[in-house]
Amino acid sequence: MASVLEKLKLLWLRRDEYESRALREWFAARWGIEVGQYSYGCFDPWRVSRHTRIGRYCSIARTARIIDRNHPVTALTMHPFLYEARFGVVDSDLPEPQWITIEDDVWIGHNATILPGCKYIGRGAVIGAGAIVNQDIPRYAIVAGAPARVLRSRFDAAQIDAIEASQWWLLDKAALKSLIARHPDAVFQPGPATLAAALPNR
Repeated sequence: MASVLEKLKLLWLRRDEYESRALREWFAARWGIEVGQYSYGCFDPWRVSRHTRIGRYCSIARTARIIDRNHPVTALTMHPFLYEARFGVVDSDLPEPQWITIEDDVWIGHNATILPGCKYIGRGAVIGAGAIVNQDIPRYAIVAGAPARVLRSRFDAAQIDAIEASQWWLLDKAALKSLIARHPDAVFQPGPATLAAALPNR
C-alpha cells in the first residue's frame, strides 16, 4: 500500500508522465514496472502489476488493467493470505510470476484487461476497448472482444517489414517532429517507399 508521501511523490512526478525519466526510474525501482520514453497512462501500480515491461510511445487508457497472476483456484482458498507472506499466514510469497512484455507503440483501450495468460503484446498492436486479453498478441494486430481475438492487421506484410526496418520508435520527440515536417507521408501513410525515403540509414 502506497504511503501518503509516495502518493504525493507520484502526483508530482506524473505531471510530465510523457517524458519524465525520474518517474520511470522510480517506478522501476519501487514497483518493478519498466516504462519506455513517451508512454503514458501506465503509472499506476494498482492497475499495472509488477513484472510489466512497457516499450516506447505506448498509449494506455487510465481504465485499463494489466494483471500478472491469478488467484490459486486449485488451492483450499484463493485469499491472498495463502500467497502473500506480509499477512503472516505463509512464510514466503508464491514464486514471482513471469514478466509481461508490451512492445513499442501499443494502444490499450478503455476498460481493456490484460490477464496473466498474456505475456507478450507485439509492437504496434491495438487492444480494443473492453477487450479481455488472455493470450499473446502479435505485432500490429487489432484485437477486441471477450476473450479478445485478432480482427485484422493494421498493415500488410510489406508495410510491416518497412516499419520494422525503420525503427522509428527509437526517435526522440524532436526527431519525430522533424520527420513529420520533412516526410509527412512516411508518418501518415507508411510504406516501403515512403519510409525508405524518410529514414534511409535505418
